[in-house]
Amino acid sequence: MGYPTDLTDKEWDLIKHHFVRNRQRKYDKRTLVNAVLYLVKTGCQWRMLPNDFPPCQTVHSFYRRMRLNGTWEAMMYDLVKQTRIKAGRSETPTYTLIDSQSVKTTSASAERGIDGGKKRKGASGI
Repeated sequence: MGYPTDLTDKEWDLIKHHFVRNRQRKYDKRTLVNAVLYLVKTGCQWRMLPNDFPPCQTVHSFYRRMRLNGTWEAMMYDLVKQTRIKAGRSETPTYTLIDSQSVKTTSASAERGIDGGKKRKGASGI
Protein backbone atom coordinates (compact mmCIF):
# COMPACT_ATOMS: atom_id res chain seq x y z
CA MET A 1 0.00 0.00 0.00
CA GLY A 2 1.44 3.35 -0.99
CA TYR A 3 0.90 6.86 0.30
CA PRO A 4 0.77 10.11 -1.70
CA THR A 5 3.98 11.15 0.08
CA ASP A 6 5.93 8.10 -1.16
CA LEU A 7 8.79 8.77 -3.55
CA THR A 8 8.45 7.69 -7.16
CA ASP A 9 11.25 5.66 -8.74
CA LYS A 10 12.47 8.77 -10.56
CA GLU A 11 12.50 10.84 -7.35
CA TRP A 12 14.31 8.09 -5.44
CA ASP A 13 16.96 7.86 -8.19
CA LEU A 14 17.74 11.56 -7.66
CA ILE A 15 18.49 11.20 -3.95
CA LYS A 16 19.42 7.56 -3.26
CA HIS A 17 23.17 8.23 -3.46
CA HIS A 18 22.85 10.27 -0.25
CA PHE A 19 21.65 7.22 1.66
CA VAL A 20 24.05 4.55 0.40
CA ARG A 21 26.00 2.81 3.15
CA ASN A 22 27.85 -0.50 3.06
CA ARG A 23 26.03 -2.09 5.99
CA GLN A 24 22.91 -4.16 5.40
CA ARG A 25 19.97 -3.03 7.49
CA LYS A 26 16.70 -4.63 8.39
CA TYR A 27 14.74 -1.84 6.67
CA ASP A 28 15.26 -0.40 3.21
CA LYS A 29 16.48 3.22 3.14
CA ARG A 30 13.74 4.18 0.72
CA THR A 31 11.11 2.90 3.16
CA LEU A 32 12.68 4.95 5.96
CA VAL A 33 12.80 8.08 3.78
CA ASN A 34 9.16 7.54 2.81
CA ALA A 35 8.25 7.28 6.50
CA VAL A 36 10.03 10.56 7.27
CA LEU A 37 8.31 12.27 4.32
CA TYR A 38 4.96 10.97 5.57
CA LEU A 39 5.61 12.42 9.03
CA VAL A 40 6.75 15.78 7.65
CA LYS A 41 3.85 16.14 5.22
CA THR A 42 1.03 14.94 7.47
CA GLY A 43 2.35 16.36 10.73
CA CYS A 44 1.34 13.22 12.62
CA GLN A 45 2.99 12.23 15.87
CA TRP A 46 5.90 9.80 15.70
CA ARG A 47 3.99 7.12 17.60
CA MET A 48 1.01 7.46 15.22
CA LEU A 49 3.07 6.42 12.19
CA PRO A 50 1.06 3.82 10.22
CA ASN A 51 2.03 0.19 10.69
CA ASP A 52 3.05 -0.05 7.01
CA PHE A 53 6.26 1.76 7.99
CA PRO A 54 9.06 0.52 10.25
CA PRO A 55 8.65 1.12 14.01
CA CYS A 56 8.61 4.79 15.02
CA GLN A 57 11.80 4.39 17.09
CA THR A 58 13.64 3.10 14.01
CA VAL A 59 12.33 5.92 11.81
CA HIS A 60 13.20 8.53 14.45
CA SER A 61 16.71 7.11 14.87
CA PHE A 62 17.22 7.17 11.09
CA TYR A 63 15.92 10.74 10.82
CA ARG A 64 18.11 11.93 13.69
CA ARG A 65 21.28 10.28 12.36
CA MET A 66 20.71 11.75 8.89
CA ARG A 67 20.07 15.18 10.41
CA LEU A 68 23.17 15.10 12.58
CA ASN A 69 25.50 13.95 9.80
CA GLY A 70 24.12 16.55 7.36
CA THR A 71 22.50 14.16 4.88
CA TRP A 72 19.16 15.99 4.73
CA GLU A 73 20.84 19.35 4.17
CA ALA A 74 23.17 17.97 1.49
CA MET A 75 20.25 16.30 -0.27
CA MET A 76 18.20 19.50 -0.28
CA TYR A 77 21.18 21.52 -1.51
CA ASP A 78 21.66 19.11 -4.43
CA LEU A 79 17.96 19.21 -5.32
CA VAL A 80 17.91 23.02 -5.30
CA LYS A 81 21.04 23.07 -7.46
CA GLN A 82 19.50 20.62 -9.97
CA THR A 83 16.26 22.61 -10.07
CA ARG A 84 18.12 25.89 -10.69
CA ILE A 85 20.16 24.35 -13.51
CA LYS A 86 17.03 22.85 -15.08
CA ALA A 87 15.41 26.32 -14.97
CA GLY A 88 18.41 27.78 -16.82
CA ARG A 89 19.83 29.59 -13.80
CA SER A 90 23.21 29.39 -12.09
CA GLU A 91 23.73 26.66 -9.48
CA THR A 92 23.81 29.15 -6.61
CA PRO A 93 22.03 32.47 -6.13
CA THR A 94 24.06 35.59 -6.89
CA TYR A 95 22.29 37.78 -4.32
CA THR A 96 20.10 37.51 -1.25
CA LEU A 97 17.15 39.60 -0.10
CA ILE A 98 16.56 40.31 3.57
CA ASP A 99 13.23 41.49 4.92
CA SER A 100 14.13 44.77 6.62
CA GLN A 101 11.19 44.55 9.02
CA SER A 102 12.49 41.24 10.36
CA VAL A 103 15.95 42.70 10.79
CA LYS A 104 14.60 45.69 12.73
CA THR A 105 12.48 43.48 14.94
CA THR A 106 15.39 41.18 15.73
CA SER A 107 17.76 43.95 16.80
CA ALA A 108 15.10 45.73 18.86
CA SER A 109 14.35 42.60 20.85
CA ALA A 110 17.78 42.72 22.50
CA GLU A 111 16.86 46.03 24.16
CA ARG A 112 13.61 44.79 25.67
CA GLY A 113 12.70 41.76 27.67
CA ILE A 114 10.02 40.39 29.95
CA ASP A 115 10.15 41.01 33.66
CA GLY A 116 9.14 37.59 34.99
CA GLY A 117 7.96 38.99 38.32
CA LYS A 118 5.71 41.67 36.86
CA LYS A 119 4.68 39.65 33.79
CA ARG A 120 4.97 42.66 31.51
CA LYS A 121 7.33 43.91 28.85
CA GLY A 122 9.77 46.57 29.83
CA ALA A 123 13.20 47.92 29.08
CA SER A 124 15.90 45.59 30.35
CA GLY A 125 17.87 46.94 33.25
CA ILE A 126 14.88 48.68 34.84
